[in-house]
Amino acid sequence: MKYKFGIILPIILISYFLILLDNSVVFTSTVQIASSLHMTSQSVAWITNIYALVFGSLLLLGGRLGDLYGRKPIFLTGLVIFTLFSLLVGLAPNGLFIIVMRAFQGIGSAILAPTSLALLLDTYEGKKREKAISFYGVTAGLGASVGLIIGGLVTTFYSWRLGFLINVPLGILLILLTIFFVPNTNSQVHSHLDYIGSILSVLAILSLVNAINGTGHKGLFIAIFVVLLVIFLFREVRIDNPIMPMAIFKDQERVSAYIARFFYIGSMFSFFFLVPQVLQKYYGFTPLLSAFGFMPETIPQFLFGMLQSKLSSKYKNENLLLFGTIVTLLGVLMLFGLDLKYGYTISVALPMIVIGIGQGFSFGPLTVSGVANTPKELGGATSSAVNVFHQLGSSILLSLVVTLTAGIANVITAYHYQTLLMSLLMLVPLLMAINIKRLHHK
Repeated sequence: MKYKFGIILPIILISYFLILLDNSVVFTSTVQIASSLHMTSQSVAWITNIYALVFGSLLLLGGRLGDLYGRKPIFLTGLVIFTLFSLLVGLAPNGLFIIVMRAFQGIGSAILAPTSLALLLDTYEGKKREKAISFYGVTAGLGASVGLIIGGLVTTFYSWRLGFLINVPLGILLILLTIFFVPNTNSQVHSHLDYIGSILSVLAILSLVNAINGTGHKGLFIAIFVVLLVIFLFREVRIDNPIMPMAIFKDQERVSAYIARFFYIGSMFSFFFLVPQVLQKYYGFTPLLSAFGFMPETIPQFLFGMLQSKLSSKYKNENLLLFGTIVTLLGVLMLFGLDLKYGYTISVALPMIVIGIGQGFSFGPLTVSGVANTPKELGGATSSAVNVFHQLGSSILLSLVVTLTAGIANVITAYHYQTLLMSLLMLVPLLMAINIKRLHHK
């Protein structure tokens, strides 16, 4: 069955792709940025850290604003902020300037990520919605790996600045298309913003991300996070207009999908972060060559993601999700089991193909289950939850894997334990996928 989605779906997908692309472009541009702007290794790390801090801490607020004040004006606000500060990041004259501009860029991303998904939920229904979310899932999977390649290309053959400046013409185009083609809709929630809850949520997630990515006082920040989280949850269950309605956690399928996404993204982000280092340290790849070394994962992910979007109208979402998580786990187990001495093709590229197939089948169904049975008034809140668990999974579990293997000097031994941990993390999404299938067969 063919569906006509109109112009709104491309607007949503391109805006979401730009956010993900911009995050991973930095990974392969860091060395050139540091050299160009005369930054130390500590200060250049803040280009990534400040973006993660702001983006992660404002996601709940970004999603709720669309519920309260309408999707179109909030989506447009996010686009304008993201486009303007992408331009300023690309034109940055010094280190302090680029760090501050990346913080503001994070604000735009925190608005766009949940609002784009909520806009999708408002626009499409039934099987058409499931198929649209499948495309959204394909975009989510491709952003990180394509960003590595684009970052490697522009850094090697032109300048790191192009990786950010490319957002400007695309952002302007998206703003114009949104103005003319996205309809105005009334907000689904007739109440005011929960300002105290917003501040508490920002401070709580800010403390957590700083405990993960910061350079010191990690124990203190974790304690602050726990205290703020307890106060936040106590408040949210007692007021009429919470920034994070507890109703979003009443559906067992959504909760299972959030947990699955947290651990799935944690395992896959560890894969994206650690494997390029092994390619360079053990096989002697250049940064650009290591980015292209991900093609055996990127191409199958795209092809099988598109196949999954076609199969979504024929096969049940829970079956596709279970298949995708099983295949992904098999691919990670292959990384763990195949010794690096067999060479890149056997030890890395072959497992990458399997992981790419698994990702292609997993990202869309994970998102479908994450927003399952969502009433319109909770569209922004559930979309925020999907993005919050995505963001925190990538930060917390990557840090866990890196921390647990930091003391291992030998590259092969460290990689062996890292892939073992990634395999263990992937067991949780598999269990959650089994649970979602069980819920549909009650």
